[in-house]
Amino acid sequence: MKKNFLNIFSYKIKTSSELRKILKKKTNKKILCHGNFDVVHPGHIRHLLYAKSKADILVVSITPDKFIKKGIYRPHIPQNLRALNLAALEFVDYVTIDDYAKPINLIKKIKPDFFAKGYEYNSLDLHEDSELEMKTVNSYGGEMIFTPGDIVYSSTNLINRTLPNIDEEKILNVMEENKIKIDDLKKNLEKYKSKKIHVVGDTIIDIYTRTTVIGGQIKTPTLSVLHQKQDRYIGGAAIVAQHLKAAGADVTFTTILGNDEHKKFVIKNLREKKIKINPIIISSRPTTSKNVIIAGGHRLLKVDNVDNQPVNEIVIEKIRKIIKKVKTDCVVLSDFRHGIFHVNSINKICKSIPSKTIRVADSQVATRWGNITDFKKFDIIFPNEREARFCLGDQDSNISSLCRRLLKESKCKNLILKLGEKGLYGVSGNNAKYSFVLPAISKNIKDPVGAGDSLLAYTTLSFLAGCTLAESSIMGSLAAGAACEYDGNKPISKKIMLQKIIQLKKFINFV
Repeated sequence: MKKNFLNIFSYKIKTSSELRKILKKKTNKKILCHGNFDVVHPGHIRHLLYAKSKADILVVSITPDKFIKKGIYRPHIPQNLRALNLAALEFVDYVTIDDYAKPINLIKKIKPDFFAKGYEYNSLDLHEDSELEMKTVNSYGGEMIFTPGDIVYSSTNLINRTLPNIDEEKILNVMEENKIKIDDLKKNLEKYKSKKIHVVGDTIIDIYTRTTVIGGQIKTPTLSVLHQKQDRYIGGAAIVAQHLKAAGADVTFTTILGNDEHKKFVIKNLREKKIKINPIIISSRPTTSKNVIIAGGHRLLKVDNVDNQPVNEIVIEKIRKIIKKVKTDCVVLSDFRHGIFHVNSINKICKSIPSKTIRVADSQVATRWGNITDFKKFDIIFPNEREARFCLGDQDSNISSLCRRLLKESKCKNLILKLGEKGLYGVSGNNAKYSFVLPAISKNIKDPVGAGDSLLAYTTLSFLAGCTLAESSIMGSLAAGAACEYDGNKPISKKIMLQKIIQLKKFINFV
């Protein structure tokens, strides 16, 4: 890896406690500026330069990610990078990431001689937050000052106009923060072989019917197409099992199938791949299939053959017995709400999982009836944004607040929120103590189907191998990026993953 250029200015970045000790020894005049600084613009520079002109030591504090409420996906730049941007400014002496949403406690702690606010917060019409800040500063003899309004910019307006592309910096930030090297990612691929994983969930057959447009009817809105070929891929929880097997894990798969041609296709395919399959055959329902009609390269229509009615108690009991019997390191419950998982079955199935077994739950619910919070006290859950917002009844909160609520509600240890083309948001620990953002790692998207499945597989395997949630998520993101580069839902092998790691090395400018 290159010399860590990110650390050149990191000596300026201090905790509030460190700042108090440092500043206590200095008799020079001190001034504090506080803000989000989500994209540093000319207005910020002028504000900080003015503040520096009024004192000897300029301290800048920033609001942590979890407390920023402006925009659903804000902050655009993670807190560590925001702190580094400010530390790189020569006239800034110290930077701190505040522990709270407002700087009141920090003001009390370091007692700056001046607290600087921007012109837009003028003293003639103070907001209640600014009034409290002024009262706090005045209480020990300090002074609040306001910078001249010769030029005013808005980070929010700038970001809304054009989102700056800092994907490379976001990835590098997570890797640097967690001391992850490219060689570490390569080594992870060799740790999967001995891991035993039991996948339980609905099988889906993804069918792609390719056609050529012939013409249309005059009297009715009917499009005539000529059949060319049809491809079948195993999807749903079954492709999760295939991803895990392709990575080198020892995989057992439990599912329900109909007594039809798709059943034979699934069983034959999985057994050929050395996956131990426990199929529960139910003649009264079909094997779930989703047929996409493609005309001239465009998706014209999707025809689903599904029975979303919950399976009966007899089937649930069969699943419970299998889970209890299978010796495994990890149980993955992959929820598509096509029969196995429902409000009455989830708790019963979860109780069957042996103690000390890693528990992972994934939600890829196409309908509105799934609820990821039903999977209580799991090691990792993988909801998508739509699922998370529905189960919490929250359409407005930013991503950080949404994830903290979801982690608390589910009582789970870790959470990966899938954000589609925006990447993912990861949180872990009590009260979502640690969080990070990863962009989507793909430059050549052909078909996003299967991205969530590969993300689940490689994140889970890496976590099981002892990696942190951040490192595990990078492996999962690489797999998801690879899945998007293929038509259809295909398992991602270790060979493909190695290629993606090499691409990542170039992507973030490693040597």
